[in-house]
Amino acid sequence: MSELIPEGDLAVASNAASHLPTKGLSRGAAAWSFFEGARNPYVILITIYIFMPYFAAVVVGDPVKGQEAVAAYGQYSGWIVMATAPFLGASIDKIGRRKGWLALVVCLMIPLMWALWFTTPDGKGLSVGMVIAIATAIGVLFSYSEVLHNSLLVRAAGLGDAHKASALALALGNAFALGALVFTAWAFALPGKVSWGWVPAAPLFGLNPAMHETDRIVAPMAATIFALGAIPLFLFTPDAPKSGVPLLQAIRTGARDLIRMVSTMKNYRDAAIFLIARMFYVDGMTAVLLFAGVYARGVMHFDALTMLFYGIILTVLAVFGGFVGGWLDSWLGAKRSVQVEIGISLIGVFAILGMSPDTILFFWHFDPAAHAPLWNGPFFRTLPELIFLLIGFSNATFITAHYASSRTLLTRLTPPDQTGTFFGVYALSGTATVWLGSFLVNLGTHLFHSQQGGFGMISILLSFGFLGLLFVRGDGRTAHERK
Repeated sequence: MSELIPEGDLAVASNAASHLPTKGLSRGAAAWSFFEGARNPYVILITIYIFMPYFAAVVVGDPVKGQEAVAAYGQYSGWIVMATAPFLGASIDKIGRRKGWLALVVCLMIPLMWALWFTTPDGKGLSVGMVIAIATAIGVLFSYSEVLHNSLLVRAAGLGDAHKASALALALGNAFALGALVFTAWAFALPGKVSWGWVPAAPLFGLNPAMHETDRIVAPMAATIFALGAIPLFLFTPDAPKSGVPLLQAIRTGARDLIRMVSTMKNYRDAAIFLIARMFYVDGMTAVLLFAGVYARGVMHFDALTMLFYGIILTVLAVFGGFVGGWLDSWLGAKRSVQVEIGISLIGVFAILGMSPDTILFFWHFDPAAHAPLWNGPFFRTLPELIFLLIGFSNATFITAHYASSRTLLTRLTPPDQTGTFFGVYALSGTATVWLGSFLVNLGTHLFHSQQGGFGMISILLSFGFLGLLFVRGDGRTAHERK
């Protein structure tokens, strides 16, 4: 719900100084950005590339059942977020001070993240059910932290510098995640597998690869990075003043405001259709990202080292997606840009379904024993692995691009004086169906008894979103852009 700015914060920022950008960000604004940067490694290390693929393939022991387990926790946390996060976002302005609530959420998240270290491969640690429960709790708390953290943006940076703080947060998120991936590769994954002089001879801290400690270590790493990165926000970012409104009353008032905000949509047909379509395609895009690692580990049989470099390469290249989104917007208009981005992502899903260690795009059988390795390195040695990486590059680029193009399209479909309200509904639409992607992946995996069957269900969400945009009138370009 990063786009939702509470009304009280708008009032605080309504003076002229808050509207004017400054030469540099304040200490409080930089601390706000640092918090988001430190939170992002959890998504990259735990959810996408390292821990959950290990959990699905090794702890569960069956990649198909493992994908079902990962989808289950996403589904459960999504249901809770759908039922609660919109009301928290709508009532946040009435609650008043937020940093105390945010501190509570952070203090709950950190030990839960760390606890995932005890997910051992021998069955003596956390059970599969316990891991699903912990991951569900973290997923819910993560969403709450987003709502509370985002509500402090205007107070931290003012309206004039809010975009700078937001951009810095995105850059720091990428930087922290990339740094964590590179360090993990150097310190834990590469040692003992390569004879490169700059790599330690054995994993640091005496970690035992046989017990997958080199995979599990990312849980304490993510928890530690988040704990340290959260401290500056609580020290330097200004909080909202105390409102004096009881919590239950704030929630009731927020619920009424939420209903009133949604009811305004009936007067703006194209924006309403766009937001409904977005609920489907954004959940499909998110599902592609969340399940790509589990799919690569289970279907392509990527080991932990390959998964690390898969994550490193895609994290670097995904930054390119932001520039692609802006370029497409100026060339095609925002609506067609989103359609192109959805269409290419949909092609990417089908392409992934056609890949395996001995199959390229459904039809080309590849015998690894009959072909020399592409190079002598420890990862991406075969043509199917390289093509799978290129498909991932395409998905990362255009999925990243769609976030920028979707925001631009909404601004072209709404009157300027209603932008705040519509971005509130925009944020709400991101949580209303947050469970749907995981639900469909879980359902498809169970029905078809294959990871491909579950991953292929994502295409339904992308297709619905694409078709919905056909009913949005206009091309999302201003008169100046059409010249």
